[in-house]
Amino acid sequence: MDEQTVRIIQNSAYLIASVLFIFGLKGLTHPRSAVRGNLMGSLAMLLAVVATLWAADIVNWQWIIVGLVLGSGIGAFLAMTVPMTGMPQMVGLFNGFGGAASFLVAGGELVMRIRTASAETVEAAATVGNDLSLQAIIAIAASGLIGALTLSGSLVAVAKLAEMKVTIGGKKYWASDSVLLPGRHLINGLTMVLAIVLCVALVKDPTASSWYWILVVVSAVLGVLVTIPIGGADMPVVIALLNSYSGLAACATGFVLSNNVLIIAGSLVGASGLILTSIMCKAMNRSLANVMFATLGPAEDGPSADEVYAGKIKATSAEEIAMVLDGVQRVVIVPGYGMAVSQAQHAVRDFANLLEGRGAEVEFAIHPVAGRMPGHMNVLLAEADIPYEKLLEMDEINPTLETVDVAIVLGANDVVNPVARTDPKSPIAGMPIIDVDKCRTVIVIKRSLSPGFAGIPNPLFALDNTLMFFNDGKKAFAELIAALKDA
Repeated sequence: MDEQTVRIIQNSAYLIASVLFIFGLKGLTHPRSAVRGNLMGSLAMLLAVVATLWAADIVNWQWIIVGLVLGSGIGAFLAMTVPMTGMPQMVGLFNGFGGAASFLVAGGELVMRIRTASAETVEAAATVGNDLSLQAIIAIAASGLIGALTLSGSLVAVAKLAEMKVTIGGKKYWASDSVLLPGRHLINGLTMVLAIVLCVALVKDPTASSWYWILVVVSAVLGVLVTIPIGGADMPVVIALLNSYSGLAACATGFVLSNNVLIIAGSLVGASGLILTSIMCKAMNRSLANVMFATLGPAEDGPSADEVYAGKIKATSAEEIAMVLDGVQRVVIVPGYGMAVSQAQHAVRDFANLLEGRGAEVEFAIHPVAGRMPGHMNVLLAEADIPYEKLLEMDEINPTLETVDVAIVLGANDVVNPVARTDPKSPIAGMPIIDVDKCRTVIVIKRSLSPGFAGIPNPLFALDNTLMFFNDGKKAFAELIAALKDA
């Protein structure tokens, strides 16, 4: 088969794969079609890989096979063993590995081209079409910068999501804390300028591959510096942004390899990640710059927990809640990260089924930034086979909450804190919330009165219509189910 025919077949396969990627992303926009969209995206990637390997002049197939077997085995193992609470960390690792693959492939391509380029080609490095064309070198520099930043930033994000402890100077710190270095904005700016200077140096002298690897190291340091100041509450936004970065790095590597499907797939991931980042920022009523460079924390002149809660907290029991739920018509459950930590989604489903069997209407109110990644609550509830039509977005359910008999808040905090509406000086001022305080009765299931990631007390817990059920999420719903059956 001649080279032109091979190229036509390969590009046709790439075109089909690109269309499948687009329809796959479209399918992921709704829970009901998400599985189909995921399968279409997987099929597209398989087709792209097969077309690439088929048309490539590969001598050592054994290394390709070893890589496929190892990668598939590790991926399958993680998919089957990582708990749902670990999904945000796994997504963060995927982002980081995507960035690592991009800068390693780009670096390998640079080294290979330098070794094979003739002296004439090096002198004409700025001529598009040569082994060291201007387009290729700029793309290699971009891949190194974005890919390394994505890898290190993702690893820091994973540590924050997993709430790992780090020991520095004999003292232990939570990775989820904001690490505010003195003069951090100046340090970050200088590091970014240094990375750009290294990119320019590489473009001017493409044969100096050492510039590339120095660029990778500096970019990795930059990824750490820009991520460590960000608090755990902003991790959903950061994960979406790093996902976009991984796509942009892949797109740049596509230009390095002149691979059309990699350019298209990387562009799709980059664009969708930016769109999701914008949605997350809007849901928090914060700009991206505020997320990246500010610190979400309690206001210095804000009320203390003692001032908000003193003498106003009404603790309750499963038996008392069962009496409250007797004869209710409409119940709304608001899940938060506490549901993920306690793995309570299946108990929540059984509880909802029990209430529906008694004639009540049960719905779930989903805040866009509840949990540790976009869609975290949707995934957990879908895993428990809760019907998609019962999962209502914040904007959809808020107008009807005044007609709700009982709202049950499970492990959520900042996303139901009414100070977002009432206190313009609050760190969450203006953030859209789920207005559960407007319901007739509110039952909050938490292990304690500890604040959310914003670090501020929640007046919802002290309202006259709120009952606090201090318990682990899974255990609480097990007790509620038993109490309802006994009643």
